[in-house]
Amino acid sequence: MHQHLASPPQARQAVLDLAPSRIREVANAGMDRSDVVPFWFGESDQPTPAFIRAAAVESLERNNTFYTQNLGRPALRTAIASYISRLRNITLGPNRVGVASSGVSALMLGSQLVLSPGDRVVVVTPIWPNIAEIPKILGAEVTRFPLSVRSNRWQLDLDHLLATLTDDVRMLVINSPNNPTGWTISTEQQAAILAHCRQRGIWILSDEVYDRLVFTPGQTAAPSMLSVADPEDRLIVVNSFSKTWRMTGWRLGWLVLPTNLVPQLEKLIEYNTSCVPEFVQAGGLAALTDPASAATVTQIHRELGEARATLLTALRQLPGVTLPEADGAMYAFFRVDGHADSLALAKRLVAEAGLGLAPGSAFGDEGEGWLRWCFAAAPERINTGVDRLRSFLRQS
Repeated sequence: MHQHLASPPQARQAVLDLAPSRIREVANAGMDRSDVVPFWFGESDQPTPAFIRAAAVESLERNNTFYTQNLGRPALRTAIASYISRLRNITLGPNRVGVASSGVSALMLGSQLVLSPGDRVVVVTPIWPNIAEIPKILGAEVTRFPLSVRSNRWQLDLDHLLATLTDDVRMLVINSPNNPTGWTISTEQQAAILAHCRQRGIWILSDEVYDRLVFTPGQTAAPSMLSVADPEDRLIVVNSFSKTWRMTGWRLGWLVLPTNLVPQLEKLIEYNTSCVPEFVQAGGLAALTDPASAATVTQIHRELGEARATLLTALRQLPGVTLPEADGAMYAFFRVDGHADSLALAKRLVAEAGLGLAPGSAFGDEGEGWLRWCFAAAPERINTGVDRLRSFLRQS
């Protein structure tokens, strides 16, 4: 006879307290419907470029199905360092690079490197929910610092942020270009934040996965913390192959960090995932080094720019829509007059209009009342989505 415990088995409290993804909540309501036009996830509706897929296939055909180095193949680490050095006009060695099983895994690893239970973390918001929840998994306390809309543009109150970054803060997390707003930090703001954090011993975790998706004329990449930092600053920069090369499903990212943290990162990767599959790394290496890569990145950016112009122009012509200016990422973050509950609105759009958008509340309380539309899609699909939104607004 087994004696049952009074309470059912449960996860620890920090996990119980995690917020479930409201993006998934909306998507799960419509993923099985063929009549829904989906723009809820942050990924392109086009597959990974053929030359990258071919490199992975070739690697598999060479039987590269075994363990590799924890930090990634030396050739890939070298290629990442060379790519960053060229893009940022800095000198970065592969000894500061670690390859991770996705950008989000890199965010978790970076947090595991420096955060302890009870540490205070400041996160610039609204933000992709994973970024704000990861520190909580580790027992850290998260303080949200919201962006604001001024003069119809997403902006950071730098002085207020610096005042928030007091000596008891362990880490600042910034995502720029920002998901969901598209806000993009300036080099001057980065330098001011770095100087302030350097003086107080505060770590900076900079999520730069959208760095090539910037639409300011003449810019090939958004400003990077790496351009203003010293090699041994308390700075961890996370990036990913997902957005620039349309490789979301590959789960391949990287970290750049001070050299003395790299052996510690090596240990953490061993105890998290051990290594990234070699054939996945082969795809990443091709993305960085294949002769077709530069032209492909340019084409992807051009297509995104055209899709962005199509969507933003159309949305701003709809009655009751507010859409502030922003320079980067792959999203329109907008609100509709009379619809304060973004989750309810997103679910209604799926059910009544066949339109799949992400609710703003998925990105925190600051996003309540807003919707996120990923424009990494064909213009004709975007136009279909806008037609459905227009019809919905007429009838509601």
